[in-house]
Amino acid sequence: MREGEMWTPPRQRLSVGYEVLPGDYKSLVQKLFRLRQVRRKTSEGSKSDIDVQTTEKQVKRVSAKDSMRFGDTIYLPITVQAMPTEKAECLCSEGEIKFLHDLELYKDSAIIVINKPPGMPVQGGIGIKRSLDELAGTYLRHDFSEPPRLVHRLDRDSSGILVLGRTQLSATVLHSVFREKTFGASNIDLKSEKRFLQRKYWALVIGSPRRPQGLISAPLGKVVMDDGRSERITVVENVSTTPSQHAITEYRVLDSSIHGLTWLELSPLTGRKHQIRVHCAEVLGTPIVGDYKYGWQTHKKWNQILSSNLEEKVEAGNKNSHPFGLDLESGSIADKQPNLHLHCKKMVLPDVSSALKQAHISSDYDFGDIKSLKFEAPLPAHMQRSWDILRS
Repeated sequence: MREGEMWTPPRQRLSVGYEVLPGDYKSLVQKLFRLRQVRRKTSEGSKSDIDVQTTEKQVKRVSAKDSMRFGDTIYLPITVQAMPTEKAECLCSEGEIKFLHDLELYKDSAIIVINKPPGMPVQGGIGIKRSLDELAGTYLRHDFSEPPRLVHRLDRDSSGILVLGRTQLSATVLHSVFREKTFGASNIDLKSEKRFLQRKYWALVIGSPRRPQGLISAPLGKVVMDDGRSERITVVENVSTTPSQHAITEYRVLDSSIHGLTWLELSPLTGRKHQIRVHCAEVLGTPIVGDYKYGWQTHKKWNQILSSNLEEKVEAGNKNSHPFGLDLESGSIADKQPNLHLHCKKMVLPDVSSALKQAHISSDYDFGDIKSLKFEAPLPAHMQRSWDILRS
């Protein structure tokens, strides 16, 4: 392990402490947390509960949600020293700028809603040259001095509705709307609660659930592999011995096919990482088409059926080049290696712009009297083609 410069946060929690860093370094530290490249050494006499049973000066990987105490030391990779003092300007062609503007579904004084294309990363990371977060900060400001800010995320290979806050205040309020919660209530209590945020995803899965609709309630935990270089989310069997977060997803069958594929509508009531993908693969036993991380074994068998039964129905399309190197033409079930078929199609959320105009609100504001905004994003080309194939 290589250790670089040390940084001691001036506040108690890491997620708040790095807000004092310059903008470029703040983004970098956030990225390092996601990649599990940040480590902590607990100081003498200030151990957190997690570290009580560990060696006093042991250096451990740490996440942005872990608690800190004054005196703890944070280690960043030595590569941070090589970070340029001035960030290169993100330059796009006229065609790429038009492409970004065409993604917008809605815009007001508080939010921008876009239809994220599959294959475009939401945030930066190793090997990612341009992300939506960076591009929006440069080209989707419009007449605002502040850059729009992410308030939730979508996986790189998924698509659909993505919301950005146009100001620091609106982003803070939206963060509270999208914030993940660990529900202690029963499923019945949870369903009876009024939800100001509603999300409906469409997914094409291999197989069919036993029941046409239902509620999945299964805790999810993280398994770190390859010495911290990768991770996988899985359903936790014993919550008393394994760290986990409760995850709840509603589902219903939209349509079934004689080819053994099923269209599902899924509504996550919590916001865990890879929640829908894991619930489909491990709980329903129906992994999402194109999800090779959680359904590789199923895909190996299913591909043999696909090539003989479906591929002949579809004419080869023209694969036009798209901005940012995206291939938006291929990836349907007619292709040998289909892309992920998961799309955030519908969303309902509070009209934050109206709320901000009416009163000064905080992150715990009650949106009960505020009207809602409803959005719907068309399917990406590969999912629309799969839909047409199975309906023909």
